[in-house]
Amino acid sequence: MDANKNTKFPLVVIIGGGFGGIEVAKGLKDAEAEVLLLDRNNYHIFQPLLYQVATGTLEADTVSYPIRKMFAGQKNFDFKIAEVTKVSPETNSIETSLGPIAYDYLVVATGANTNYFGNKEMEANAMPMKSTTEALNLKSKILQSLEEATLKATKEERAPYMTFVFAGAGPTGVELAGAVAEIRNKVLPLEYPTLNKDEFNIYLCDMMPRVLPPLSEKASKKAQEALEAMGVQVLTGVKINTYNGEEMSFEGGRVIKTKNVVWSAGVAGVVPDGIAKESVVRGNRIQVDSIGRAKGYNNIFAVGDVAAEISEKLERGHPMVGAVATQAGKHLGKNLARIIKGQPTEPFKYWDKGSMAVIGKNKAVADIGSFKTAGFFAWLMWMGVHLLLMAGFRNKVVAFVNWFGGYFTYSGGTRLILTKTKKDPIPVPSDLPRP
Repeated sequence: MDANKNTKFPLVVIIGGGFGGIEVAKGLKDAEAEVLLLDRNNYHIFQPLLYQVATGTLEADTVSYPIRKMFAGQKNFDFKIAEVTKVSPETNSIETSLGPIAYDYLVVATGANTNYFGNKEMEANAMPMKSTTEALNLKSKILQSLEEATLKATKEERAPYMTFVFAGAGPTGVELAGAVAEIRNKVLPLEYPTLNKDEFNIYLCDMMPRVLPPLSEKASKKAQEALEAMGVQVLTGVKINTYNGEEMSFEGGRVIKTKNVVWSAGVAGVVPDGIAKESVVRGNRIQVDSIGRAKGYNNIFAVGDVAAEISEKLERGHPMVGAVATQAGKHLGKNLARIIKGQPTEPFKYWDKGSMAVIGKNKAVADIGSFKTAGFFAWLMWMGVHLLLMAGFRNKVVAFVNWFGGYFTYSGGTRLILTKTKKDPIPVPSDLPRP
């Protein structure tokens, strides 16, 4: 594929339509450059709300937005659906599912994927949640397990289907555990009257000594108290050995029998083939300098979760969160425009605006600098910030309507089983227990 247009301007190719890649492209709107963004999907995902897709509060299209629509009117922008298989720095080109594409400047914004730390058994059996497809699979898995439970005659037979384990007590694990607890407390009595919510067990596990390690100890304590009040069993300071699809085993001998394990205990950068190993650091991230240029290259840059700016103050790079990707993307877009014009660049400085996590209705925690709050006010803040950051007016309205309706009832969202996950055979009628 010949992606270069008949133009005197250089071509900036961006791999990935996440927060970082999108902001780089926006930052080049008025630059003397052509911009080509590549992604395997034609939409941008608002990842902070994927857990609400997984638990049925929001639909997938509410947290997604068409990439072409985001850039309608940006004349120097083009988009193609493509898989990038290799970067060839020596020829300034990339190999893609559309064929080779030459570039003048390359921005790697490929994000991160679930990191199982080499545990193949865990990878084969636990559910990840980093994409829309994975969120929809998890949603179906939750509902499918409840349907299976209705077919079992005894408490012992139902137990594995009504036990949910969330490995990793960071924001994703906490928010998922809280959302599933609301299903247990609000949905189960109404929609699954034959199931006893007291048999519905939710575990949140982490090897760290407290939940939400990135937040303050006060926020962590408030979050754990809220989770436990909702019926979540919090296990901190525990090390998980593995999960074989039937049992989750811990160091020390503890075993939890369950059909439902969600892994959110780590992520690793997605580095395209062809990037030199010397440029990749801990966490499978590309080392970049203060302007976002990849180590060892002049015209290759990286941004977002896949990038790590290493310095004396940042031994592991900035945290792998959307706020960093957004700010770094905006800054890199401006720096690329400066480079193209032959102007001096400016170093990136991350402004930490704070962290939030929601546990359930009226339950959230927020650390905004020295200001720390929890409960209803933090919950309102969380909603306001996420509505502000979402792409598309329609998406904002739909999310608000769902949240507003959910404040008074728990009928928001549609709980449909759209994908079939691995499960036990459904008993034939003659095997079903008699009423």
